[in-house]
Amino acid sequence: MAGTEQQSPLAGLSNLGKIPELRRRLVFTLGMLIVYRIGAHVPTPGINPAALASFFANEKGTLLGMFNMFSGGALSRLTVFALGIMPYISSSIILQLMTSVVPQLETLKKEGEAGRRKINQYTRYGTVLLSIFQGLAIAYGLESMQAPVKGAVLGVVVEPGLHFRLMTVLTLTSGTAFIMWVGEQITSRGIGNGISLIIYAGIVANLPLALVNTLQLARVGQLHWLFVIFLLVVAVAVTGSIIFMERAQRRITIQYAKRQVSGRRMVGGEHTHLPLKVNTSGVIPPIFASSIILFPVTLANFSPWEGLKAFSVYLSPGHFLYMAFYASAIVFFCFFYTAIVFNPEETADNLRKYGGFIPGIRPGKRTAEYLDMVLTRLTFIGAVYVASICLLPEILIANYNVPFYFGGTSMLIVVGVTMDTAAQIQSFLISRQYEGLMKKARIRGRH
Repeated sequence: MAGTEQQSPLAGLSNLGKIPELRRRLVFTLGMLIVYRIGAHVPTPGINPAALASFFANEKGTLLGMFNMFSGGALSRLTVFALGIMPYISSSIILQLMTSVVPQLETLKKEGEAGRRKINQYTRYGTVLLSIFQGLAIAYGLESMQAPVKGAVLGVVVEPGLHFRLMTVLTLTSGTAFIMWVGEQITSRGIGNGISLIIYAGIVANLPLALVNTLQLARVGQLHWLFVIFLLVVAVAVTGSIIFMERAQRRITIQYAKRQVSGRRMVGGEHTHLPLKVNTSGVIPPIFASSIILFPVTLANFSPWEGLKAFSVYLSPGHFLYMAFYASAIVFFCFFYTAIVFNPEETADNLRKYGGFIPGIRPGKRTAEYLDMVLTRLTFIGAVYVASICLLPEILIANYNVPFYFGGTSMLIVVGVTMDTAAQIQSFLISRQYEGLMKKARIRGRH
C-alpha cells in the first residue's frame, strides 16, 4: 500500500462559483436533469392511471418494481420515460461482454478513439432495438392487466389494439433515445457521467417520500422513535462503509528498468503503482443478480399456472431462498465481471513490452499468475462487501416492514455517483488552478 496522502474530493468545493466555465457546466447539468424529471411525469396515451397505480402497488418485489426504482417512478406512471436508461445500460453491458468474445469488436476496442466511437454507435443501435422489444412487451402486457379500483376490476389500457401498441412502442422508444441523448450531453457539456447522474436523479427523487412514510409510521405508533433513530444510524454507517470500500485499493509497485538512449544517456529506472480496486465490478453484480432472480417472479404474475406462482413466492424479496440465491449470484457476477474487465495476462504482457516488472516477480507468466492471485483475493473481499450491503436492507424490510427505500443497489449507485462527481469537480478545479499559475508565471525569454 502506498503511504501517500490523498486529498479529499470535497476539498476546494467552496470555489465553485468563482470559475465561470464550471458554473456553466453545473447549470447545464442541473437544467438537463430538470428536463429529465419533467419528462418522467408526462403520461403515455391510452392508460387508466388509477388501475395502473393499483397494479404497481403489488409489484414492489418483482423485476418491474426494480425497473420502476431506476426510472424514478416513471414506469409505475407509464410516462414517456417509462423505460428509463436501462436499455442503454443493458446494451452497453452486452457490447462489453461481446468484446471479449467477438474478435472484430476486440479489434475495434484496441483502435483507440475511433474504435470507441464505433462501439458507442453500436451501443446506440442496440439501445433502440432493446427499447422497441421492451416497449412491445410492455404494450402486450398492459393489455392483459387488470386491477381493482374502488371495488371494480378495470383494465389498465382504455382501448387495447394495434393502435395502442404502435403508439406505446413509438413513445417509449423515443423517450429512451431522448434520455440517452441527455446523458451524452451531460457527459460532454456538463459535469460528471450523464448516464450515472440520470439513474442517480431517478433514485433520489423518491427519497423524500420514503422519509415521509417512515416518519408517518413512527407518528402513528407502528415504528418506535428509537428504531427510527437506529435506522438513521445504520444508514450513516452503511454510507461510510461504502465510501471506505469504494476508495480502497491495492497498489502494486511497478519498477521500470533503466535503458540507454542517445549514446550514454540513461532513461527509466523510476517506479509507479498499479492500483487494483477492491470492488472492481461496481454495481453491475447486484443489478444482474436482481434481474435474473426477479425475472421468473415477474413471469409468474402473468402466467396462468398456479404451481409457478406458488414457487415464485419463495423467490420474492424477504424469503430465505431469495436471499441465498441473491448473495450467491452477486458473488458469481463479481468474479465473472472482474474477469472480463481486467485481463492479468494482457497486463503482464504490456508491462514486459514497456520494460516494467513487479519487484521479486519474474516478468511474463509469473507476473500474470501473481496479478491473478491478488485480484482473486480482492474480488472475494469485494464480493462479500457488496453482498452484505445488498442483503442488509432486505433483512430490515423482511423483519421490520419499514420503507427503507435505499436498498443495496440504489445506495451503491447514489454514494458512488456522488463520489465520482465530486472527484471530477475537484479535478476541474485543480486543472484551472494550474492554468492560472501558468498564466501568472514569468517565463524567461518571453517579452
